[in-house]
Amino acid sequence: MTSRLNPYLMFAGDARQALQFYKHVFGGTLLLSTYGEAGQPDTAMADKIMHGMLETPSNYTLMAADTPAGEHKPGNAYSISLSGDNDTELRGYWQKLSDGATVTVPLDKQTWGDIFGMCTDRYGTTWMINITQPQN
Repeated sequence: MTSRLNPYLMFAGDARQALQFYKHVFGGTLLLSTYGEAGQPDTAMADKIMHGMLETPSNYTLMAADTPAGEHKPGNAYSISLSGDNDTELRGYWQKLSDGATVTVPLDKQTWGDIFGMCTDRYGTTWMINITQPQN
């Protein structure tokens, strides 16, 4: 297998909902394992996600988990960037991700010539979409 880099997001109890939302956005196969299934059936975390992985038709991989109570430390030192030249596909992702989101940069033509937008979705994850435009 080749090496790959993918985001691994941590949530404060709503990893299942977030991953289901991302599956709605990107499609693909979602695998979820709970703490209970991993040998912790009698804890408050039993039904929370110990490991979740979404594999999409576009070969994106997104992983996530719930952190134990009191250990989640939200931050804004990361974002997820989606870029390419497939206008229809990327606009479709934007439409779904920006629904209920805080849009910080509307999806529009930027000074560097590409279409770009940035939003923070309803789960606090910041997304950047860049649609490469043909060079004249």
